[in-house]
Amino acid sequence: MKLYPIEAGNFKLDGGAMFGVVPKSLWQRTNPADSNNMIDIGARSLLIEDGDKLILIDTGLGDKQSEKFFSFYYPWGDDSIDKSLKKHGFHRDEITDVFTTHLHFDHCGGCIQWNKDRTGYEPAFKNARYWSNKDHWDWATNPNAREKASFLKENILPIQESGQLHFVDRKDNESFANIPDLGFGVLFVDGHTDKQMIPHLEYNGKKLVFMADLLPTAGHLPLPYVMGFDTRPLLTLPEKKSFLDKAADEEIYLFMQHDAHNEVITVKHTEKGVRLNQTYTFNELFN
Repeated sequence: MKLYPIEAGNFKLDGGAMFGVVPKSLWQRTNPADSNNMIDIGARSLLIEDGDKLILIDTGLGDKQSEKFFSFYYPWGDDSIDKSLKKHGFHRDEITDVFTTHLHFDHCGGCIQWNKDRTGYEPAFKNARYWSNKDHWDWATNPNAREKASFLKENILPIQESGQLHFVDRKDNESFANIPDLGFGVLFVDGHTDKQMIPHLEYNGKKLVFMADLLPTAGHLPLPYVMGFDTRPLLTLPEKKSFLDKAADEEIYLFMQHDAHNEVITVKHTEKGVRLNQTYTFNELFN
């Protein structure tokens, strides 16, 4: 197995929304805001090369939305999935599996693209199986009013219509499931959105976890630092505490999807709770 960080493109989000009830005077110490109160956000995917499989975890915002849509999110930098895949010697048509942690637009927007004449949509990875889970799929395709703006039908429904959709097999409401077809396991968490999946991998003798929105940035390590986007913030708290305690105990490496400036971090126990231990670039840690 070999892993590659894939930069799907950076954007910005409102700092207040990203930190919920936490005052700006506190969160701006780790995540400084610009004059519009926007903070830097990454969209970092992970590519897994395992035998004849090329598995991509999440796909970022994509590029099919309107100019007005993107104006709300202030894209910055010149990263894209295609550029990042090419850097590592790959092409999107070689991807065998696309795994979505959840179906919010900043995690699955790149799954679908316009067709050639822009009359409809098609899978952006034409040879790939697309993975979700049945409970989250039902949640996303019948969205509540709070999340409706994050579950865009043009990102989701064409996956099913293409015949490329597959569901993770989850037995008896288990909180952790292994996915034999993909070679890694996932932790199910419900605080941010229903049945978000957090991939757990073993790589080069280390435990690596793709954090998705369970821990958006290193600045979110204190337990009360919960996003305003979370649908069940009081559930996020115990989910986050349980995971971070384990991460500190077992020296787990955390792959940060949304932290534009920290690719991988480790954490440690302190008198104030679990806090940042070290930060790494992916290459210095694993190559």
